[in-house]
Amino acid sequence: MKTRHWDRLDNGGLTFTELGFGTAPLGNLYRAISDEQARATLEAAWEGGVRYFDTAPLYGLGLSETRLNAFLRGKPRDEYVLSSKVGRLIQACDKENRSGVGKWFDVPQRREHFDYSYDGVMRSLEQSFARLGVEYIDILHVHDLCIFSHGSKEASDSRIDEFFGARGYDALVSLRDQGLIRAIGAGTNEWQVCQTLAERGDFDLFLLAGRYTLLEQEALDSFLPLCEQRGIGIVSGGAYNSGILATGAVPGAFYNYDPAPQPILDRVNAIEAVCKAHSVRMIDAAFQFPLLHPAHVSVIPGGQGTDEMASNLQAASASIPAALWEDLKSENLLRKDAPV
Repeated sequence: MKTRHWDRLDNGGLTFTELGFGTAPLGNLYRAISDEQARATLEAAWEGGVRYFDTAPLYGLGLSETRLNAFLRGKPRDEYVLSSKVGRLIQACDKENRSGVGKWFDVPQRREHFDYSYDGVMRSLEQSFARLGVEYIDILHVHDLCIFSHGSKEASDSRIDEFFGARGYDALVSLRDQGLIRAIGAGTNEWQVCQTLAERGDFDLFLLAGRYTLLEQEALDSFLPLCEQRGIGIVSGGAYNSGILATGAVPGAFYNYDPAPQPILDRVNAIEAVCKAHSVRMIDAAFQFPLLHPAHVSVIPGGQGTDEMASNLQAASASIPAALWEDLKSENLLRKDAPV
């Protein structure tokens, strides 16, 4: 497994495997899987060389973290990188008030409560430690300060102001300065929010979901150049844009968490035609593309089974001919300034 070393703070840094594991699916996202299936998927990832795992309290309302606990307990702590998130507190509740009905299946009766304050960050981290059972967490991201999660730009901006004004940001910096975590970041669906955070604070890494992919490269306008200037690393979540770059433009294909509109279906068909002309799986090209940008350190597709993990491992080791990228550019399916 190829790795990338990141050391913005000159403190020894972190070594990421280019293929990481995004564990939202292990929280029974969209469908329930058994503990045995979750464990088998994690073991397949480890056997394939994956050593970076990302989780969050939100994923399965704590289920993802507790499943990681059982898996990581027997693994040497210095052999993997682990990230989790803050910004939500997960609280026990009655059945009628459980969060994520229709999204998280067969999960604990809990509800999420946004809290970006200093105390909220500390309480969230304490709860994550209890669920994960590890000695330390490498990266702590503030989670979902975006329009997608809060419904409007005004609401997103208000939450960002809360994060800084209520000293949630100060909590992250203090934890990093004390060496209790190695790096601080943000996990979000929008590069614009990441840029705002980078302009207001001193962030090390961003986990950006779905906004620098074969289908989207707008982040090249200003955000990614800023990351390069500051040595900020990027973890790419959602490299398949909710699945369509893995499945192709099949009936019912999803893009950005919703059924794909016709213009996206048409564009994916055109991209896949170029890939087929070069005898390349589109999923392989979709995985490899973000890593061609110098700020990127890892791509973290999820997986709910060993077949999906095997496909991700194949994508991570694929060799993509340079001519494929040039053909995508010549057909205006990829920005001319995208690093290839």
